[in-house]
Amino acid sequence: MSESRPPHSKPLSLAPTMIFALTALIFYVPANIFPFMTIEMYGNRHSTTIWSGIVDLMESGSWAIGVVVFLASMLIPFFKLLILFYLGLTAKNHKNTKFKLGLYHTVEAIGRWSMLDIYLLAVLVAIMKLGAMATVRAEPGAVLFALVVIFTMLSSAFFKPQVLGKIEDEHQT
Repeated sequence: MSESRPPHSKPLSLAPTMIFALTALIFYVPANIFPFMTIEMYGNRHSTTIWSGIVDLMESGSWAIGVVVFLASMLIPFFKLLILFYLGLTAKNHKNTKFKLGLYHTVEAIGRWSMLDIYLLAVLVAIMKLGAMATVRAEPGAVLFALVVIFTMLSSAFFKPQVLGKIEDEHQT
């Protein structure tokens, strides 16, 4: 027997959420392995990955910036993807709905901080404007990281919390 729905409503699908999250995860690994940028200054060329950039920042005493870059570029995107996978895989069992809604709201709150990545790229562009003193070139890791951000945002945008059910369902046993 099929559930009746108003004719104007569409069935909620988790497929786009899962596809975009999987795509982001596939790009996440090489984004953190391949060089992010290459800086050439006074004839010295230095390529850096996201991780080596974080290490360089911390070794130079810029702990706060290093921690922000680590959180915004490595840890938060990974946990956001884990949460989206968990929600996508467990959404339809309607158990722990309140917990899952909390996770969903956490992902939404974290999403607002994703703009931090844009600010970091703005800093990179500012560095590129050093002219004759230095040359900065974006490498494949930067493109892959941008794809991680885009597909994670798409995954989050396509997730509909309505698939989690009502909080009251959890209390009816």
